[in-house]
Amino acid sequence: MSDAEAFLRAHTAIAAPALVPEISLHLATEITPIWQATEAWLAREGIEPPFWAFAWPGSQAMARLILDAPHHATARRVLDFAAGCGLAAIAAARAGAAMVEAAEIDPIAIAAIRLNAALNGAAVTALDGDVVGAPCRWDLILAGDVCYEAPMTAHILPWLRAMAAAGAEVWLADPGRAYVPREGLAEMARFAVPVTRELEDRDMREVTIARLLP
Repeated sequence: MSDAEAFLRAHTAIAAPALVPEISLHLATEITPIWQATEAWLAREGIEPPFWAFAWPGSQAMARLILDAPHHATARRVLDFAAGCGLAAIAAARAGAAMVEAAEIDPIAIAAIRLNAALNGAAVTALDGDVVGAPCRWDLILAGDVCYEAPMTAHILPWLRAMAAAGAEVWLADPGRAYVPREGLAEMARFAVPVTRELEDRDMREVTIARLLP
């Protein structure tokens, strides 16, 4: 077992997201302890905060839509971009996708994706590194809750629009973050997603899933 897998197992418990009870994940059950533990452990490693330890509302909404309407993913090549714990990727695999890849830049997130995929018997390939700039090889790209910072949005949005122009269907699932684009979106669905006050400072987030236009 790798150090990342051992750390993840030690600081999470198997639980199901509120909106997607069919899928079990290694998740944080108490937020502050894992955040503090991660920062202490990763101060030496230079790794990002533990976004992989939570089923974020954008990913929950995309997973719910895919499981309820599997034709969105069936027989398609799917990328879960900035995948976190890999929830949307697992839903796509369950829906019968031809290929599912989940991209993350955090090595612990990569470990989380692999563990969570194995836990659910889902065929998901974890991509370790920044895929922004890669040529399009996907039919469906899932981007959940990615517009939370200006630099991140500026880095990813031109590439995601280029992927849409190249023929991919690109979903943005946004729970009201500050930097989501206001134009070039075609709304598909809305979900009310239960969240924790420790993480979101409220009990519910309304998530909009939209297609990103070229």
